[in-house]
Amino acid sequence: MAATPSFWLRCADRCALPGKRGISAQKAELLADRTPRLVTISGSNEWVRVSHTLKRRDLLIGAGAALLAPVPAWAALGDRRSLSLDNLHTGERLAVTYWADGTYIPGALAQVNTILRDFRTGEIHPIAAGLLDVLALLRKRLESAESFEVISGYRSPATNARLREAHENSGVASRSLHMQGMAIDIRLNGRSLSALRDTALSLRAGGVGYYPASDFVHVDVGRIRRW
Repeated sequence: MAATPSFWLRCADRCALPGKRGISAQKAELLADRTPRLVTISGSNEWVRVSHTLKRRDLLIGAGAALLAPVPAWAALGDRRSLSLDNLHTGERLAVTYWADGTYIPGALAQVNTILRDFRTGEIHPIAAGLLDVLALLRKRLESAESFEVISGYRSPATNARLREAHENSGVASRSLHMQGMAIDIRLNGRSLSALRDTALSLRAGGVGYYPASDFVHVDVGRIRRW
């Protein structure tokens, strides 16, 4: 099998493991340590790599159909999925189509990884493809073609630790999903912060945090929760 880039997203629906089809994500987690590190997304013939550095409860799967929200929601994105991102810290801007012809585009994902790098250290980390789908769907639901202004994308463990030390009540989590490329802090040009929050909550695709004093919404593809 040819080596391909790995882009991770959480298995929140059903997975198929070699010899075991249609099992639940919970069952897949229990089997992960005893099964070759390959899975296929239910309904897909493409095999993708399983992260072997994470705990079973954090089983992640690679590029393929996003399984974080009901299928009809993702179907609404059509044949092409595009995003526009403005990194407020570096001044960089990116408008990119990252999914087309039924698959994610590795080169486009690499561009996203770069613009969402840890701007303090320059460290680049794969951003979950499912997180990009959440952003694309947010724009769709909000009927916007504007750019997301990015306050924070990937955050290295070192940066995360420094932020926690510098600000006692910063709210920076010790196991922040920013460190896994599974979270982003944003606002959307032309739409209110409350509208962005409410739309993100309606997707039920992961966590949503509302920070009106700092003028951003946190969105992640971890457990469904709000604060």
